[in-house]
Amino acid sequence: MSSRTALISQPITIRRAVARDAKRLTRLVRGSGAYQGKYAAAVAGYRVGPDYIEAHRAFVAVGADERGGRVLGFYSLVLAPPELDLLFVADEVQGRGIGRLLVAHMQSEARAAGLDRLKVVSHLSAEDFYHRVGAVRTGTVFANPPAVPWDRPEFEFRIPSE
Repeated sequence: MSSRTALISQPITIRRAVARDAKRLTRLVRGSGAYQGKYAAAVAGYRVGPDYIEAHRAFVAVGADERGGRVLGFYSLVLAPPELDLLFVADEVQGRGIGRLLVAHMQSEARAAGLDRLKVVSHLSAEDFYHRVGAVRTGTVFANPPAVPWDRPEFEFRIPSE
């Protein structure tokens, strides 16, 4: 499934992630401004490998450019139990609708898979974003040191049938 929209003058395509995307997705996670400073340890050794891409429904938002496409963001949908596992947008293009586009695509994929709801455990800095795209706060996931030494908000997306 592909979606296209305009980002300023740059078309964006959402496509299924493939093994050759693994290094770019790993760099996007590790380089995220949301995980700097005290949060850096959470992603320091994180890897989005070809095995992860093969095992999950991972999709990338790609912007057309002279190099044949640039990964602007991605998400990963886990079906059992239903969860939005990862959602990242490159720092330099945040605020331009790419995250919203990825969420809409994720909801379409979830609906096609027969899901009526799914959870997401959010990083603190993404809490407002999830509110804006329609997720409902359902609780808090408590710290799990040393991997994640801070509490995180938990949300639920309700997926209406069409």
